[in-house]
Amino acid sequence: MDSANRHGHLDESVIPGTVHLVDLEGTIRAKHASGAQLSDVVLVPAPSSDPDDPLNWSPRRKWLSTASQSMYTLMVGIASAAIYSVLEPISEDTGLTLADLNAGTGYMFLFFGIGSKILQGFVGAPIESLCEISITDIYFAHERGTYMGLYAFMLAGSNFLAPVFAGFINDGQGWKWVQYWCAIFLAIGFVFCFFFMEETNYDREPLEMVSTPADTSGTVTPKEEKVLSTSTDPEKTAAIVDPDSNDDHVAGAVHYTPKSYVQKLALLDKKRDFHLFRMMIRPLLFFSLPSVVYAGFSYGSNLVWFNVLNGTASLILSAAPYNFSSSMVGLSYVSPLIGVACGSFYSGVIGDRVVLWLARRNKGVLESEHRLWLFSASLVLIPGSLILWGVGAAHHVHWFGLIFAMGVIAASNSIGVQLSVSYCIDSYKDLSGEAMVTVIIIRNTMSFAIGYGVTPWVTNMGYQNAFILAAFAGLAQVLTFLAVVKWGKSWRNMTKKRYYKFVKESQNLGVTH
Repeated sequence: MDSANRHGHLDESVIPGTVHLVDLEGTIRAKHASGAQLSDVVLVPAPSSDPDDPLNWSPRRKWLSTASQSMYTLMVGIASAAIYSVLEPISEDTGLTLADLNAGTGYMFLFFGIGSKILQGFVGAPIESLCEISITDIYFAHERGTYMGLYAFMLAGSNFLAPVFAGFINDGQGWKWVQYWCAIFLAIGFVFCFFFMEETNYDREPLEMVSTPADTSGTVTPKEEKVLSTSTDPEKTAAIVDPDSNDDHVAGAVHYTPKSYVQKLALLDKKRDFHLFRMMIRPLLFFSLPSVVYAGFSYGSNLVWFNVLNGTASLILSAAPYNFSSSMVGLSYVSPLIGVACGSFYSGVIGDRVVLWLARRNKGVLESEHRLWLFSASLVLIPGSLILWGVGAAHHVHWFGLIFAMGVIAASNSIGVQLSVSYCIDSYKDLSGEAMVTVIIIRNTMSFAIGYGVTPWVTNMGYQNAFILAAFAGLAQVLTFLAVVKWGKSWRNMTKKRYYKFVKESQNLGVTH
């Protein structure tokens, strides 16, 4: 690396998504995580000195932000999925076929991605991208997975919780009240978020920003001095600080005034230029980044089975020999809710520990593909659960077998949500907001297709053949993670110039995070 690099310039030789996360030798002069077991973990991204920098927020302030994001995700998710357990009574009352109702839900997901149910798709679209980005704004790389897991639980869990309520509401008040109660839930969420949700956007330098000259002397720095050469890890050079220094005594130090509560309620953190039309086009350009396209494909192909489950649950469970009432179809969704909780814990809390372990094995360096190893569980969960659900229904297995299959399908769904989103963000952190839009366009286009076609597909092929095919398709889809683990870093290296071009444009537009 050129030792002439200075603060304010991107080092375009760095591979995005490769992070020196663990300070194995104690030589990195940067802020580290607190706690005995995490004392060797470097804080990435580097927090500034601003108390209103989301990375510097108090635990209470971070949790309030997380609670607001969870409330928003939960309420929009419930409103989006409430009709799944009452499709039969809606069909009987309105004359709409199940195929039409499933297609309408597909259109909603389509408009979630590119923006009846279509209007709801427009106004609910931020559930699919802004919450993930807000998590990356306030949490560091080593703890991101846990909160992404929480987001995955709220996103997928809300979709499974809604039918539980909807079934009982339908039996007691009629299916129209399902929609009315959704409106009430949304109103509660609006009030909560209005008073407690705070803007998390914060202009910070890109992770690959070079802030100090590299040490080109070739000498080894003593451990006591805790210095990191930019030639070792440029991503941390933006984080280089003297832990013993006092900012108040540094010449030219910036003094910050904490925001008041009223300022925190502002819709924008500061006045920004209007770049809507350019921002609409930019996500389409990210189709040229293979890791982003894979994340979208992975997310979409995992969500497909969620749509298949929802599109067939009412059909299977309300028919002979099970003959579940609407309330019992809704109650069956407790199983997916438990499955989502288990899957989110696995991919989130356990996932963070796994990637730290892999980083320590890799000389302290974390590759964004490391988290994809957690897809190993899905190699069994996806095909096994689909066969149990479809073939089991065809042969009229005991109802508990189907309920168990629902839970496992949901668990694999939440794993897919969390890992796909995390891979995109870890690979291209400084483009994560817009890259997630690309991911969601891919994901929801796939969701639209399966929502549109699931009923005729299952009807024409029969449960057994349709779900055997689905099981092998699901297995093939999950196996693609092995190819990404092998070649993902080379993809990121191959496209880094394109990436840095996009990052520079983001800086010029004032939309960096």
